[in-house]
Amino acid sequence: MRLDKYLKVSRLIKRRTVANEACDAGRVFINDRPAKASTNVKEGDVILIQFGNKEVKVEVLSVQETVRKEEAKELFRYLP
Repeated sequence: MRLDKYLKVSRLIKRRTVANEACDAGRVFINDRPAKASTNVKEGDVILIQFGNKEVKVEVLSVQETVRKEEAKELFRYLP
């Protein structure tokens, strides 16, 4: 699944266009490498998102095309 779509489906970022812009600005990394919006996401990847002076680091547990709002938290796990 594309990175921008995964960020939207998992609700880490609210809109796909915002996810696209974050990737273009170089604020999203997969496994410590800068990632484009079209980068493929698979289980076990570590995603780092920089929001201003705050960072969110998650591990991908599952990749699904659609998921209900309540179940979105099960797609990833926060890392310290």
